[in-house]
Amino acid sequence: MITPDSAASNHTASNHTAPNPAASTPRPRRVLVTGATGYIGSRLIPRLLRDGHHVRAAVTNLERARTAWWADDVELVRMDVLDSATVEAAVEGMDAVYYLIHALKGEDFTTTDRISAENMAWAVAAAGVELLVYLSGLVPDVPENELSEHITSRLEVERILTGATAGIRVLTLRAAIVTGSGSTSFEVVRQISERMPVHTVPAWMDSRVQPIAVVDVVEALTGALSVESESRSYDVGGPERMPYTQLLDRYARIAGLTRPQVTVPGLPTDVVAVLAGAITDVPGSTVPALVESLHHDMVCHDVDWTYDLLPDGYELVGVDESFARALREPDLTLPPEERDPLGPMPGDPAWAGGSGTTTGGVGAVMAGARSVVSGLAGRMLPGRG
Repeated sequence: MITPDSAASNHTASNHTAPNPAASTPRPRRVLVTGATGYIGSRLIPRLLRDGHHVRAAVTNLERARTAWWADDVELVRMDVLDSATVEAAVEGMDAVYYLIHALKGEDFTTTDRISAENMAWAVAAAGVELLVYLSGLVPDVPENELSEHITSRLEVERILTGATAGIRVLTLRAAIVTGSGSTSFEVVRQISERMPVHTVPAWMDSRVQPIAVVDVVEALTGALSVESESRSYDVGGPERMPYTQLLDRYARIAGLTRPQVTVPGLPTDVVAVLAGAITDVPGSTVPALVESLHHDMVCHDVDWTYDLLPDGYELVGVDESFARALREPDLTLPPEERDPLGPMPGDPAWAGGSGTTTGGVGAVMAGARSVVSGLAGRMLPGRG
């Protein structure tokens, strides 16, 4: 098994559970996957089906979900996580629930996250669900008052789910950047690299990150069904740690791009967020939430998950390989179930994918520059904004 690099290997897996002999042949279960048509959910469902689980896919739009390539193999149910009645109906009769929902849209996403988590916690407790698995974000080792709003909200959701579900095991998997075509984090890296001939890097962006390939996240989520432990969290990350600047460099090299980096001192976080948001196609409020987390190291604190959640001998995918596979053109002659989940898949968001060139990039950069100037003017000039 490939485990995190020498820096990560200093953390011992002292708290991992004993190997589960049933892990290779998991007992079929009735499983609810929320956020089923999202990036992770749409890749997790086929993996669960492969292991023989009965999957109920919870979605907000049944019409759209019926077009998913796996739709005929699952039980589709409409669920609005803010409507407690639909949540209770979706959870009824399930052995396990995957909670893959995050609210990054809207000004008050923290309230939406809180209400959603409370509704789910109440529903799983009332239904007597055995296991709830929550995919969250890595929590940096800093005082909580220094955490970004994005991470603070995810930590609050974890506490709500764990604290309000007495007698139900809650396993939280905390990940940083998830790599793979269609992943929000990966698409930000891809589109910035394609559209900015020169990378202007804030001087404060020297923190480290531990990316993880989506196929490894899916394997860990699947493995959680076989873990016999009390409620706990797992930090999940790939085999390498690196500064964000090196991550950009690695992508450019794999993509065949030349992208020199220029360090710019004194760049405020909100200016970087506005610029990054303006030159990428990722939905508006998502990019600022991601940029806000760049101030801290987003790395795993232990390697327990590699023992508890992965099959014996499983090898994690490195950054270069994950980038190369994400950029590879899919073989459209193959059915979706035979394609590489790291690459493009049917149902990925329309804004995902790159041009492969910088065509149109100048316009995007100019639009970003105008947004930055307007934002600065609004903050600095009397009577503006």
